[in-house]
Amino acid sequence: MVVPIPMRRMFPSALTGLLAIAVACSSTDPRPGPDPNAPVVTITSPADNASVPESSAVLLAGGAVDDNGAVLPGSVLLWSSSIDGALGTGDSVVLSTLTAGHHTITLSATDTAGLTGQASVTLNVVGTAPTLGLDTIASGFDSPIFLTAPPGDTTRLFVVEQSGAIRIIKNGVVLGTPFLNLHDSLSTGGEQGLLGLAFDPNYATTGRFFVSYTRQNGDSRLARYNVSADPDVASEASGVTILGVPQPYSNHNGGGIAFGPDNYLYFGLGDGGSGGDPDGHGQRRDELLGSMLRLDVSGATYTIPGTNPYASSTAFRQELWNYGLRNPWRWSFDRLTGDLYIGDVGQGDYEEVDVQPSGSSGGENYGWNTMEGTHCYPDASPCNQAGLALPVLDYGHGQGCSVTGGYVYRGQDIPSLQGTYFYADYCSGWVRSFRWSGGQATARLDRPELEPGGNITSFGEDARGELYIITQGGGVHRIVAR
Repeated sequence: MVVPIPMRRMFPSALTGLLAIAVACSSTDPRPGPDPNAPVVTITSPADNASVPESSAVLLAGGAVDDNGAVLPGSVLLWSSSIDGALGTGDSVVLSTLTAGHHTITLSATDTAGLTGQASVTLNVVGTAPTLGLDTIASGFDSPIFLTAPPGDTTRLFVVEQSGAIRIIKNGVVLGTPFLNLHDSLSTGGEQGLLGLAFDPNYATTGRFFVSYTRQNGDSRLARYNVSADPDVASEASGVTILGVPQPYSNHNGGGIAFGPDNYLYFGLGDGGSGGDPDGHGQRRDELLGSMLRLDVSGATYTIPGTNPYASSTAFRQELWNYGLRNPWRWSFDRLTGDLYIGDVGQGDYEEVDVQPSGSSGGENYGWNTMEGTHCYPDASPCNQAGLALPVLDYGHGQGCSVTGGYVYRGQDIPSLQGTYFYADYCSGWVRSFRWSGGQATARLDRPELEPGGNITSFGEDARGELYIITQGGGVHRIVAR
């Protein structure tokens, strides 16, 4: 319903009567009510609870009068949205750029006395999904679990195989010689193996790249390598260990690595494994497990960025960027905004997706093992949620069993997908999307046309921002418009 705030000033006699009633009732409510002298605001368009298609023109129209009945000029009429923020000024504004989702549209007016009145309506902007499909780029890989490309390299895709090899798809052809093969240096099977790959932001000049894997003893390792004189083959002899992390169990290794918009290397680690986090790693800040690390790897080894939340701490690990994670298997940065999206695999009941805004200074506690998704853990137990950063969405195990985090689309081929985040479930094989706007997961959609069949281990992003879906059975598929 339309909510005008506040009512006009009443005549003195009526006001006196109301004051008498208020005194007689002895109200003790300390909250201030709307000033009765403030402007009365009315919204005439859109109608309350209206629905419009995304990208269609929406007329915002309204007005306001002061307590003397004088019409206020358009210059003092301010429109805003609960999702998109400020929308413009005037008694009428036409927009076709509203984000899909449920908006609260507010018109505010301030008179010459500095008093402000407001009115609000709700508006549902319905997302218009383009017709999408998958093109199979290559197949036959050995348990591929990631895909990426060096910055600016539009001719090659690098596919990470869990068994230890990094293979190149060059101009659509899979090269016979692996870029790098670490099979003899790592443990494989289950959740172990070669787990992450990240190219230096200045790879074209430095030739440096980083990998994460589980060693033969099961511990996690972050290592740096260099490309050889052949751009399609790395120098295995150049390998240098950057960081080693002991793992008490064989599962929940995380292992994803990526450079952020700040050119620091981020490294996601699970809680150390077993079930239910028996050692409490998720809520500890004096160790590295169950956390996202942020490292400066521009030198010979790593150093601590001075802007890390615990950079000067003697009680907590200075490498930590955030914590309270169970198993951040796949996560990514929005290459346009710098927002961080984390698909955190759940325990036995719920999967979750977390979003950290680009302006964050770090230190978020994502709740594990106090919470699983938006629910206390164990599910029947009460818990203290104070200070926790809750996920933007979760889903129960009636829908799947293991979230596969993806990417925000920032490619060039499908403009209508700009700002859409894709994610999947490993077990059920479905693909879904949403847009993060106003702190909410809006425009949520099922994407059955993007289901490749089989277990979805990862998404990938090429140098142009186009997105790929990778299956455990060996397929690499690109998201395309039909």
